[in-house]
Amino acid sequence: MIKLRHLVFYLFIFLARASVAQSGLVIQGISPDLHLLHTIGTKDTWYSLGRLYNINPKELATYNRTTIDKPLSASQPMKVPLTSVNFSQNGSKDADEVFVPLYHTVQPKEWMYRISVNHNKVPIETLEKWNNISRDNATAGTRLIVGYLKVKQSQSALAGGGVNNVSSSPVPVVTKEPAAPKKEEIAKKPEPVKQEAARNEETIKKEEPVRKTESPVVTESKKEDMAESRNNAAVNFKGGYFKTQYDASGKSATGVSGIFKSTSGWNDGKYYALMNNVPVGTIVRVNFPSTNKNIYAKVLGTLPDMKESTGLTIRISDAAATELGAGNAKFTVDVKY
Repeated sequence: MIKLRHLVFYLFIFLARASVAQSGLVIQGISPDLHLLHTIGTKDTWYSLGRLYNINPKELATYNRTTIDKPLSASQPMKVPLTSVNFSQNGSKDADEVFVPLYHTVQPKEWMYRISVNHNKVPIETLEKWNNISRDNATAGTRLIVGYLKVKQSQSALAGGGVNNVSSSPVPVVTKEPAAPKKEEIAKKPEPVKQEAARNEETIKKEEPVRKTESPVVTESKKEDMAESRNNAAVNFKGGYFKTQYDASGKSATGVSGIFKSTSGWNDGKYYALMNNVPVGTIVRVNFPSTNKNIYAKVLGTLPDMKESTGLTIRISDAAATELGAGNAKFTVDVKY
């Protein structure tokens, strides 16, 4: 009888390890409510689940709005909370624990900055290191490691799929072919906020058919020519391409504007902006009191939660700032929309 029990136990461990190896554990929800989903098996108990996921059974029951005195039902879905006890994003664990990679599958039009924010603001550089990938290659369908489940090596069947050091994490699985190269490039290697703005800009541009007169590929020599021409150019599109689409609703704001670099606007007057609490696609009028000039910009998204955004009301593309005659990195503006 004892040998049979041992055989059943080891078979359970083998099946659990095989399942993790094939599909991985996928994080559900966004911070601060990150969790895993477990489908109850016929042999599961509150205590076996506690050992499997390194969590107190009572805490597990409370999270699922029940108590441990209530029996579990086969095929019942169970949420497993990720807490400081069983979840790590800083490489910290106890000596008797191992790290089990937890994944997120990149969705269409989802960028690394948003993935970072949704998973406890784990640094983008950390995501790149864990996954041996650059942020530009995180295309839809890519599975990214976004953290680690900490389990007891002697108690959890998931420990077989774990590692002792996060530097030895498995490489993410790409389930789809990489997307085609972006048509727009940022003039210089961007910060996370600038990169997201550029990608949002590209998304909107795809919705607006524009006849291209030159190749979208920007070579190094061409980048230098563009940078030189921008430094010397006086941009004047009389407010910009989106002026005719402006439809004021009576809302306004006065505050400080920042600048992000973009290839857009220099040749076509298409100006873009980042602003909180304004729907994406809204056309805003930005007035620079020092020159009394106006530009009209399309909102791409919100101001990222970063140090550079502190104190800013809006952030506009560099071509837009040039038409306004704003020479400083930050300047006061009046915004209407």
